[in-house]
Amino acid sequence: MAVLVGCRLLLQAIRPQTGTIEAVRRLQEQTKSFHNVLNNKLQYIRPTSNGATRHYSSDIKDDLSIRYLDGEDSGIVVFGINRPKQKNAISKSLVIQMTEAVESVKKNSKVRTVIICSMVPGIFCAGADLKERAKMHQSEVGPFVSKARALISELGNLPMPTIAAIDGAALGGGLEMALSCDIRIASNNAKLGLTETKLAIIPGAGGTQRLPRAIGVALAKELIFAARAIDGTEAKRLGLVSHAVEQNKSGDAAYLRALDLAREFNPNVDLNTGLAIEEACYAQVIPTKDRLEGLAAFKEKRPPRFKGE
Repeated sequence: MAVLVGCRLLLQAIRPQTGTIEAVRRLQEQTKSFHNVLNNKLQYIRPTSNGATRHYSSDIKDDLSIRYLDGEDSGIVVFGINRPKQKNAISKSLVIQMTEAVESVKKNSKVRTVIICSMVPGIFCAGADLKERAKMHQSEVGPFVSKARALISELGNLPMPTIAAIDGAALGGGLEMALSCDIRIASNNAKLGLTETKLAIIPGAGGTQRLPRAIGVALAKELIFAARAIDGTEAKRLGLVSHAVEQNKSGDAAYLRALDLAREFNPNVDLNTGLAIEEACYAQVIPTKDRLEGLAAFKEKRPPRFKGE
């Protein structure tokens, strides 16, 4: 009951191989792939719409794959969460790696769109790594949640469009991560929900604020209080995701739709132009009295008294 009361207060404040030649060819490919992994680089191949194949490289870390696409897809970066045994649960290590990745793309003017997806079939992110959490001292929990919250906020503040491709369960912190993205795409059989109240806690990484802003306060209260998970089709009906797509045999339908969308964005997202607009807008505030007042107030350690001049 205390958990639900806490939620209410927060929510009220917002919104087979077939022959010798084939066998040899496959063995060569597997050997090459093995050596690429040892070198911390992995080549990915994905069919294009015309049946050709596209190669792109990836930096592989323990829990996260960072893929920079090339060719006509240059400018698209894919963050792939890769913790299969833990169902992509958010750990200390994953938070560190994702924070580094976000900082890297933030400073890269060539990045035009970021896609967040899963490298593990059937799961996007199951939320916090509760096994790791159970081993934490009570004094460690608060700082860890703060770091996870900061990561999700930084993800939401990236200057380029971000797309969450939800091809499986996105629960708790996993959904909170997706909520921080500009656009969410889910497979029809995905499961989405803020289910923390089942564990006598509340969403702690922005869920109480971002979910109501996406679907409205009343519906957000209902889903959080009930700890209910909904499928991708229902999520589309409620406005939680922009697209719900029929899952395919390879289990990456949401990712493929996200990739198509990023390709639509690419010709229209020009960071240099945006920075030029920002520079022009900043120039307009330089001669204002309010800017001088802000500087004076900061120097004198007092609240500024702005007049709109």
